[in-house]
Amino acid sequence: MHGSEDDPAVQDSASYDEEPERGPERRHVHAGGTEIVVARYAGYCYGVERALRLTGEALEGAPAPVATLGPIIHNPSVVGSLEERGVRVVDDVTTDVGTLIVRTHGVSPDVIARARSRRLNVVDATCPFVSVAQRKAAQLREAGYAVVILGERDHPEVVGLQGFAGADAVVVEDASGLPVERLRGRRVGVVVQTTQTRANLSALAAELAPVARELLVFNTVCDATEKRQSAACELAEEVDVVVVVGGRNSANTARLAQLCQAIEPRTHHIESAAELRPEWLEGAARVGVTAGASTPDEEIEATVRALLDLCGE
Repeated sequence: MHGSEDDPAVQDSASYDEEPERGPERRHVHAGGTEIVVARYAGYCYGVERALRLTGEALEGAPAPVATLGPIIHNPSVVGSLEERGVRVVDDVTTDVGTLIVRTHGVSPDVIARARSRRLNVVDATCPFVSVAQRKAAQLREAGYAVVILGERDHPEVVGLQGFAGADAVVVEDASGLPVERLRGRRVGVVVQTTQTRANLSALAAELAPVARELLVFNTVCDATEKRQSAACELAEEVDVVVVVGGRNSANTARLAQLCQAIEPRTHHIESAAELRPEWLEGAARVGVTAGASTPDEEIEATVRALLDLCGE
């Protein structure tokens, strides 16, 4: 078994140090006797900012028409805004003209190969953390490991990872889904959807350790995800209500809501400030706000303003 000193079953993947270790202080605002607290880490991560920058650059100078293969990020308002600027969302490689942008979640190698064979201008906006997971999956396959992917089976990132890990890769959403007998006595390698939790990964590694002949686990949970999850849990411990802002189709936002709800049952996942309800705030002295990595600052600010209005009534 190979791993890090902290967890013998887990090797940490490379990280991009785009955010300070401790991060900014929480923001506190008050209205009508209620304190609203915004998590230290919330909103856009490096991978999302990079993808949106690449999309903007493509609109300015790349061959038209410009399309993204699936939504560039999982945020309906951002995708809608890009569509208004002329960026189409397509589900497959079906054209021979223009520019195709690979979404942050990445795609399998054969999809990019098909796009290039059609002579499309391909802009790869895959999040660098996802690219690390893809490379680790390919390395495990090439080294002869039975590859296990921890993640949501139908999520586009996981579908893309399968393309690197090979057709025999096993996808599980948690340790309970492991096909233990199929893996018993084999060399097993694990990669993780970047928006998973370290706790899920540790549980999976613990289940595999007595089964595998050799176990190599890569912690490909991204640095920004871990920081947002940690900051959200910290916040949930100290407030009476938590509001999580972000797309309902966003895995990292849904994970934040799940983690917060386990700590503070009065947790609400919204896509926009318009969904806030006054009754959610009844009796609350402190309201926490956090947001997924694909949530723009303006949506966080709109939520804070709406909460101030509701608390001040």
